[in-house]
Amino acid sequence: MDTNFQQIITMIKEKYGLDLVMLAFIQPAQLDYVLTWQYAAGNISDRFKRIVLQSGKGVAGSVFKSGKPMLVKNVTTEYPMKDLFNFPIVVSEKIKSFCALPLYQNHKVQGVILLGYRIEDAMTDVLYETIKKNMSTDVPGFYER
Repeated sequence: MDTNFQQIITMIKEKYGLDLVMLAFIQPAQLDYVLTWQYAAGNISDRFKRIVLQSGKGVAGSVFKSGKPMLVKNVTTEYPMKDLFNFPIVVSEKIKSFCALPLYQNHKVQGVILLGYRIEDAMTDVLYETIKKNMSTDVPGFYER
């Protein structure tokens, strides 16, 4: 499948008025599989390219391992400062409110999409549900279970 993920995430960023949209995909590494952020729209630095996560670690790793979406309306109230080192993308991109969804193909999580804002409480329940509902059309070839 020839997909232009950069165009897709740029469109999603504009469609929902987001500050940041990122895609992480599983990468085969020696014996372990790791997740890396591959595409970004609205990023403030290129640090995301150096973030490598094991399954279960960080935003992408947690969503990948559980297969369940994550909604964080306010990073400041939901995570103590001392725990933020576990979420390097949140820190490096100064994200304050976000959701992250697993991207399924053939009944397996193949990637994770992060949609965020740099202001608190911007990711509302209504927006989150709308994004989840539209994910299969927003990102062709993948679906949100």
